[in-house]
Amino acid sequence: MPVKAGPWAGRRVLVTGHTGFKGGWLALWLNQMGAEVTGFALPAATDPSFFEQVRLAELVRHIEGDVRDAAAVEAAIAQCRPEVIFHLAAQPLVRYSYVEPVETYATNVMGTVHVLDACRRVARVEAVVCITTDKCYENREWVWPYRESDPMGGHDPYSSSKGAAEIVIAGYRRSYFQNRGPAVASVRAGNVIGGGDWALDRLLPDIVRAMLAGERPLIRAPGSIRPWQHVLEALSGYLLIAERLLGGDRSTATAYNFGPSDDDAQPVSWVVERMLAQWGAEGWDHPHGEQPHEAVLLRLDCSKARSELGWRPALRLEEALARVTEWHRHVASGGNAREISMEQLKGYRDVRSKLMAGQGISV
Repeated sequence: MPVKAGPWAGRRVLVTGHTGFKGGWLALWLNQMGAEVTGFALPAATDPSFFEQVRLAELVRHIEGDVRDAAAVEAAIAQCRPEVIFHLAAQPLVRYSYVEPVETYATNVMGTVHVLDACRRVARVEAVVCITTDKCYENREWVWPYRESDPMGGHDPYSSSKGAAEIVIAGYRRSYFQNRGPAVASVRAGNVIGGGDWALDRLLPDIVRAMLAGERPLIRAPGSIRPWQHVLEALSGYLLIAERLLGGDRSTATAYNFGPSDDDAQPVSWVVERMLAQWGAEGWDHPHGEQPHEAVLLRLDCSKARSELGWRPALRLEEALARVTEWHRHVASGGNAREISMEQLKGYRDVRSKLMAGQGISV
């Protein structure tokens, strides 16, 4: 049952993109903390989907709509009168962005414009947390991790659209929300993983699908290094920022990286080997033919979140991978997706509470 006390009890919250993997986990977490959650999104893009598997529409108010439709966005915000908005609606896939660049830019750039512009005209919105990506940076394939002050960029349509969205967010903040109106922050997480992610052309979902089908997974870039982290790690940072903004701390209205410990930025091959071991399988294949460009080396510097927010990761990558395997094996064997999700939420909150004990940070 949802809690009846705490910083989120009774809060009116709008989550765009709640039918997606990360947005679904966030909406579920907010619901369990007692928030009055409204979701605005297109239908779930995959079948199965986390949204359908946990029956999220039973727990939150569901508005079907497209962030590319400015009027629909403003109507949804006016209708639910949120105190805080988490903007996650996006076209989130690199390889798909090569096929559909116009859709990618329209969703990721103009969708963000539509959300922020509606906030100029709709009263009562106190805070907005815009979720972008670690790929928003101009990736120079160097060994140093990227800081929030590094230039935006991106080789592919997805990455560059997210870099452009960050510029939009900063422009709206400076032009309209510097001293009044909602406090606006942006957050850039690493490669998030977790149960219920069924996206195409994404490493963990590809491995899970192969394991469930009894096949060898196809691994495109075994040498690529990414900042892997469990979805709840990233969401804990988003919630922490929102709490600060709602508490009146406008110094937090800026950009933050949320990523794993430095030694949890691992090659794809490292992740594949451990996932296969957890499933009791071995071996993978490499697809034939030329593959679209994807970054090889990417790390995040999260010292700003650590020093200003007191946030740091609570799970090691091995633990995060074990939770992914646990979730999918439970559901594949006929288990209840909502129940395992709630168990993992509780377990994570317990771990983070112990980590943050004495720092006065709610989780």
